[in-house]
Amino acid sequence: MLNWLQEWKIKIASFNKNIRLFMLANMLIQTGLGIFAVMYNLYIKELGFPESLNGTVISMTSLATAIILIPAGFLSDRYGRKGIIILGTIVTVLTLFYRSVTISEQSIIYAAFLTGLFMALVQVSGIPFLAENSRASERMHLFSIHFSLVTIASVIGSLGGGVLADALHVYANMSVLVSIKWVLIIGSIIFGLGIIPLFQLKPSEKMEETVKTTDVKSKTIPSNFKRNITVIVLFGFANLLIGTGSGLVIPYLNLYFSNRFEASNAYVGLILSLGSAMTAVAMLLGPALVKRVGQVRALVIFQLLSIPFLFITGFTNSLILASLGFLLRQALMNAGNPIQSAIAMDLVHDKYKGLANSVNQMVFHIGWASTGGIATGLVMAYGYYWGYALAFAITGVLYIIASTYFYILFGRKKLGTV
Repeated sequence: MLNWLQEWKIKIASFNKNIRLFMLANMLIQTGLGIFAVMYNLYIKELGFPESLNGTVISMTSLATAIILIPAGFLSDRYGRKGIIILGTIVTVLTLFYRSVTISEQSIIYAAFLTGLFMALVQVSGIPFLAENSRASERMHLFSIHFSLVTIASVIGSLGGGVLADALHVYANMSVLVSIKWVLIIGSIIFGLGIIPLFQLKPSEKMEETVKTTDVKSKTIPSNFKRNITVIVLFGFANLLIGTGSGLVIPYLNLYFSNRFEASNAYVGLILSLGSAMTAVAMLLGPALVKRVGQVRALVIFQLLSIPFLFITGFTNSLILASLGFLLRQALMNAGNPIQSAIAMDLVHDKYKGLANSVNQMVFHIGWASTGGIATGLVMAYGYYWGYALAFAITGVLYIIASTYFYILFGRKKLGTV
């Protein structure tokens, strides 16, 4: 265990200063977002709005992200990652502050749209920025460490948000609504602190040249437009299926535990943060599985193993079983994220990496945007048991289709070096 931790410490130390600063910024950003992810649905609920408004907010955020991702990718390629990331972070934090205090239904919806719009500028530039500042041989470990660290930051945010809201309610004699509002404001402040290390980033042109001259793997990837666009579209379809399934259940997990089991804010925060913690560990173990079976097979194994636990979570009446099912599903499914990012960056030529990341995120958010109303509609129509059970079941079927499709298409190495 000590040798394993020492190996990861050496890996982190080997990354350049740009990567380390970017990781620090993202840890602060994800801590703030972790607070919002747990508390904002509950904030809307405490304001007295119907469940459907949460679906609208999720859909509008994802729709805005989907709309802007392709233009954001081109802007990032043209004007540089640093400026786009900083612009997106500054405007996003302003929208988060506004969302923390507004109580108007229309304002909530419009602000959610703006958050999705400008947060996309940060999201679309992140993976290409890391790829530009690294060599292909270290990207698997880099993406695993990066995803793991920001997931741990999300743990801190989601756990701290729920506990702090309950503490303010009990010990500061605040109403539930006011306590949640203050926690959201604190989350916005933490998010905003991420801007500081972003300003210290340096241009990455030299690393780009190094990658091109030293990375033999990138030379073997054809640069013609048709081939790369074909790979991007085929890869994107798998992400669309995953995003559609995820949009049915993931944004509403806090409401699922609150509604079906009447769990407290502290418990919801704890269970969601534990899910993120297990994900962080699983992400660090991912490279070991990749060494044994390859990237594509490792990704598919993680995804398929998560599905039984998804069904357990959706159909059980036991809070303990639901929690365990959620934790294992969360860890296994999300453990494949850095592997998927590495595959996407390895499949396309350098000049298409930004576009590939844009398309993958765009279709994922289209999936989220298209199913938000369906998920809340199922719950309103069939109640807290069967409504959520149907949503989880549909998600499971979509995950199975996506994993099978991905393995058939990319597992046979016909579309590039995987």
